[in-house]
Amino acid sequence: MEDLEDKDNISIGKLGEDLACEYLANKGHRILQRNYRKPWGEIDIVARAKDNTLVFVEVKALVGGEKIGLTPEDNLTAAKLMKLRRTCAAFVAKNPDLVNEKRGWRIDLVAITLNSETKPEIRHYENI
Repeated sequence: MEDLEDKDNISIGKLGEDLACEYLANKGHRILQRNYRKPWGEIDIVARAKDNTLVFVEVKALVGGEKIGLTPEDNLTAAKLMKLRRTCAAFVAKNPDLVNEKRGWRIDLVAITLNSETKPEIRHYENI
């Protein structure tokens, strides 16, 4: 992996989202949309899981957090989660045909620790 210490937050975020999409696709998810935006929030990835559940994915990527004892999960605050839930509800209201009545929808977190020396460490939390 390239030198990550010199990348800005936008580049790290995009790399994290790219890695998360690849990870989810390998798990059988179908990516429907990326970076759905509303004035009050954004959904990083909208996907359909193998079981037909609509999944909204928040991606948190972090470089060098281990040096100061932080994980990507630490960056998902209660306020961010509240905005994300509101944005997901708006997406569902606008796209009800994407929600399977039996499966519904959920919010997942994909946390990625990036390190120049090793491959990325990816942790997936379902239905946060």
